[in-house]
Amino acid sequence: MKKKGCFIILAIAVISLCAAFFFYSFFNHKSKEDEHIVLEMWTHEDSNRALLEDRYAKEFMQTHPNVEINITRQSSTKLIELVQTAFAAGEGPTIFNLSINDEYPLITTGRVAPMDYEAAGYKDAEDVKSYYIDGMLDPVTYNSEIYGLPLELTNWCIFINKKVFRDAGLDPETDYPKTWEDIVRLSEKIVIRDGNILVRRGFDFRYPYFLEAMVPMVEQLGGKLISDDGKEAIVGEEAWIKWLTFMQMWGPNGLNLGSPTYKNARSLFNYDNNDIAMAQTGLYQEARMKSDNPEFFNSGEWMVVPYPVFEDAVVDTAACYYGHYYMVNGDCDEKTRKVAWEFISYMLSHGEEYLEEVAIIQPTKALFNSEAFKAKPYSDVFAKDFERGHIVYYGESSSAIQSLLRTAVGSVMLQNESPRSAYLKLKSAVQEIIDEKR
Repeated sequence: MKKKGCFIILAIAVISLCAAFFFYSFFNHKSKEDEHIVLEMWTHEDSNRALLEDRYAKEFMQTHPNVEINITRQSSTKLIELVQTAFAAGEGPTIFNLSINDEYPLITTGRVAPMDYEAAGYKDAEDVKSYYIDGMLDPVTYNSEIYGLPLELTNWCIFINKKVFRDAGLDPETDYPKTWEDIVRLSEKIVIRDGNILVRRGFDFRYPYFLEAMVPMVEQLGGKLISDDGKEAIVGEEAWIKWLTFMQMWGPNGLNLGSPTYKNARSLFNYDNNDIAMAQTGLYQEARMKSDNPEFFNSGEWMVVPYPVFEDAVVDTAACYYGHYYMVNGDCDEKTRKVAWEFISYMLSHGEEYLEEVAIIQPTKALFNSEAFKAKPYSDVFAKDFERGHIVYYGESSSAIQSLLRTAVGSVMLQNESPRSAYLKLKSAVQEIIDEKR
């Protein structure tokens, strides 16, 4: 009887212990699932895109009550500096996007995490690639893993303000530029100066973006940034010196038609203030124009034309296209990375809405073939220039090379250094970088 009683007591104790373990495991697991997760997302400014992504973040947090999403926005040039500085200090954001030539070094140095395919809603890398235009994920594929998903694929054409053309006695429908020499001739007719200060410019360049916009000019003349075998930098002396001479002639010590010291032409164009006739920018400009100045957007007083070439060009190439890819910080814990990829995938599942509201193109097969894309004004011009162009140079040292190009252009335009001297310094500096990485 005593043994039976002891057995019953022991059984009750075991059952109680199992029940306690079960409830501990259940509630401990639940607490881990409900653990507060914070996603810090850094992206470039765009008022139209901000409205969408703020809404996506709110919707995501409603279905993920344990997740907090904070979005920080900066100008595209400032964002590059902030992201690079933050990662160097080991304090990078959870999610961020930059142009691929600024992001790629973060992939090769192990700063960002490969995709969590399952969290993003895919089977594997090949499944992801099947949804995108061929080659669009190549810039973020490293050692067979994908490290980013494209927010947008961008190329630049030339936007023209027809009213400014007519004010200068030009017919925009027939006088629009086909060559860089046309850009010079037209700008000389359009420009208005107050002494040496440019009050109205015909055109000006996107000076921070030399890899995207200016390397193609050198390529038109037969030069290359890097040789095909990757061994030589700044290939084609004649082409590079001719381009640097063109930039010197363009600047304040030459014909005084533009300068890096002036406000970006793209940011002025929408406001139709008779201060810029032509700007190089992407399809996204249309959505920004519609938001900034709907009267001008609907006026029919603007148009888009292809990227110019030099009169003696030996290669017909347009501006490089580039992608802004959303990536995830490799230092985040596994749970945070999973949620980050889930949120990125949620945002990017709205491709047609991004196109309609922001005029940015996610390079999916479905979107490129959609009626929504074909209906955008001048989308055919961008599509044809896309075929003429190629992906921007990206590599472990692309950010450093971009900086060296900036120095070379600044030296000939603002310090009046001889184009040959600037070329030799540029070639030596870029060659040193290439040699170090080989």
